[in-house]
Amino acid sequence: MIKRSLIFGALVAFLLSGCVSQTPAASPTPVPEVQVLTVMTHDSFAVSAELVQQFEADNDVKVNFIKGGDAGTTLNRLILTSLGGTPEADVFYGLDNTFLSRALEQDLLEAYDAPALAQIPAEFQLDPSHRALPVDYGDVCINYDKAWFQEHQLPVPQSLKDLTKPEYADLLVVENPATSSPGLSFLLATIATFGEEGWQSYWQALKDNGVVIVSDWETAYYTNFSGSSGRGAQPMVVSYASSPAAELIYAETPLTEAPTGSIVADGACWRQVEFAGILKGTPNRVLAEKFIDFLLSKPFQEDMPLQMFVYPVLPSAKLPEAFVKASEVPQKPATLDPELIAQKREAWVQAWTELMLK
Repeated sequence: MIKRSLIFGALVAFLLSGCVSQTPAASPTPVPEVQVLTVMTHDSFAVSAELVQQFEADNDVKVNFIKGGDAGTTLNRLILTSLGGTPEADVFYGLDNTFLSRALEQDLLEAYDAPALAQIPAEFQLDPSHRALPVDYGDVCINYDKAWFQEHQLPVPQSLKDLTKPEYADLLVVENPATSSPGLSFLLATIATFGEEGWQSYWQALKDNGVVIVSDWETAYYTNFSGSSGRGAQPMVVSYASSPAAELIYAETPLTEAPTGSIVADGACWRQVEFAGILKGTPNRVLAEKFIDFLLSKPFQEDMPLQMFVYPVLPSAKLPEAFVKASEVPQKPATLDPELIAQKREAWVQAWTELMLK
């Protein structure tokens, strides 16, 4: 009896279970996938995290920054990776006026008539097609270690020509213009100063005087230059007129004066304008436009000086007091016709390479 009752109970339970409607488990609400915007920059790019987070929140996007090396190296990388029609990034920041024509010739960028261009001075808008939009500018100059020159009782050179004098032998480190935008800027400054007939003779004189050549700005400034680490062998380096401000502001021990200075004599510096652009073929065109607008916005423009030690192109952007105090601005930087640069840049770099590296 017991066995029969157990079987009967199990049968009833089975039948009842078939009569009760089963409520299917609720499907989880799908979480929308956050879009990713990829921005390729040079290694010196920096921005406050709070600004990026605000941009991401405002546009429901995650920004992925890729640092591609120095400006010239980054451009080479983008050219190679864009050959198949699928760019490695959506936006490129860090293209400068020395490499501008090459990027435009390679047709890497899409035009964007950003609203903020109406406020930016014409002197910075070097691309009438608005494929490359100006974001900042700075002056490439020779920086020197004040303490080293004082200790050695040697006067600071007052011109590019002074650097070829015997007393300055082995004291200067420069960057390769084929891979470094400051290096190319300095080469162009020498061409502007000594002319197409005289610049190679000038560089031969620098070579004979022991100029040191490295591939990029980071190596030149943080390894070779004595003024940044105190351990480098060269007390002069091709860097920026704003670099002394960085040394002053970020000194471990508070200073009243920058430990480095800049040689800002007429023709000794090159004004470098940096651009951003939307890479051709991006699937995120709308977000890319918003990021360009972000770069030209007042918050970003006012953030740049203490992040990358460059000047904003937006006239209404206010400069930090310490930045103004320690930075030296050349009154007459060297200049060359952009069309001449476009026509002869590659030949100049090739001639320099054959002269200096072979």
